[in-house]
Amino acid sequence: MGTGGASDGIRVGLGYDLHRLEPLAPEGRGRPFVLGGVRLEHSRGPVSHSDGDALMHAVTDALLGAAGLADIGQLFPDDDSANESRDSAEFLRAAAARLASAGWAIVNVDAVVILQRPKIGALKGAMRANLARALGVEESRVNVKGKTKEEVDAAGQGLAVEVHAVALLSRAETAARTGSAGS
Repeated sequence: MGTGGASDGIRVGLGYDLHRLEPLAPEGRGRPFVLGGVRLEHSRGPVSHSDGDALMHAVTDALLGAAGLADIGQLFPDDDSANESRDSAEFLRAAAARLASAGWAIVNVDAVVILQRPKIGALKGAMRANLARALGVEESRVNVKGKTKEEVDAAGQGLAVEVHAVALLSRAETAARTGSAGS
């Protein structure tokens, strides 16, 4: 890509995360099930180093990837004791700050949560609001969808939660000029 071309002003990033779900402690190694900053009532939870919020992890990676920055594992390694049980909203806020420092503005984020159970339909609004708040954008810029895997593979058997996320960024000065910068 050349300098100054139209393609220099927008970027798209893809994020993905998967966490195994196990019975909650003390019966298993599962943590309380938090997704998009919302606590789900479920007998299983993610096995993870941080709080295991797969939705926030996937969105964080989508944003960092779009900006060409280090990924979530590089910035917040799972062998660092500082990240033990850490709230994943902190990862998302840190990613948003890095984007702003690099001159990028968030246009929108779209995520698909793949989870056989529990169903997230009634909780999607709260998840969207939590993501938008952590990112410092209007809620209308964030979307969360829920899907099942029709009992196929680990997610379909209720043994995992899987999330795919996409983020669109624009150069902050372009976003401000066109009125599309969120905050």
